[in-house]
Amino acid sequence: SMALTDVPLDADLMQEEIFGPLLPILAYDSLDEAIAFINDRPAPLALYCFSNDQTSVNQVLNRTQSGGVTINGTMLHATQDDLPFGGVGQSGTGAYHGYEGFVRLSHARGVLTLSRFNMSDKVSAPYGRLTRLVTRFMLGK
Repeated sequence: SMALTDVPLDADLMQEEIFGPLLPILAYDSLDEAIAFINDRPAPLALYCFSNDQTSVNQVLNRTQSGGVTINGTMLHATQDDLPFGGVGQSGTGAYHGYEGFVRLSHARGVLTLSRFNMSDKVSAPYGRLTRLVTRFMLGK
């Protein structure tokens, strides 16, 4: 990867999600400013937060959206088979990997097996003579 600093916000590199070895580093004066910058754009597929302050990390996690997050590193969340991986919004829908991927890529099929002796025939068609008689009586016919 190549870290880039002082990249103008109107540069082509800053207009699209980056799927390559380039990592623009942006300076900010406050955490609120950094969070506003993230939230003013479509949710990214990945978010990398570098901080040893857990309160700041929690603010970034709670106040932004992204497909996945690596704290104090890059791209490693995507290599963890037990973490869901995928995007939100323009970065994609849904996730795969781990349990989340199993659920999303599976089809749960409901199957009901009635025993030979059950009461379902008493509440479903075809209705018997007694049911027709009671129905006529209730309808006044």
